[in-house]
Amino acid sequence: MIDMQAMESQAQEVAGFLKGLANTHRLLILCRLGADEKSVTQLIEETGIAQTSMSQHLAKLRDEGIVSYRRDHRTLYYKVSNPAIRDIMEVLYDHFCGKIDND
Repeated sequence: MIDMQAMESQAQEVAGFLKGLANTHRLLILCRLGADEKSVTQLIEETGIAQTSMSQHLAKLRDEGIVSYRRDHRTLYYKVSNPAIRDIMEVLYDHFCGKIDND
């Protein structure tokens, strides 16, 4: 028998998780990270997102447990820390970005 309370709790957690992805800039950041680690400067250069906006989006992604970072002196390096995100981004890429590549 399905535990509806547990399912509702999980659904709320997933909805919060998906809110972390539901933004153009955050999706661009995650696309650029892929399986690689990148500095904030690299992300800014590759996406064109302003530094202040980049900081806000990275903070949201960190708060949701989607990315993690390490500090090397004064440089922060980010990477995707949630394996589910890699799977989700791969599906999104195949369905949407792959179509752009083939045009």
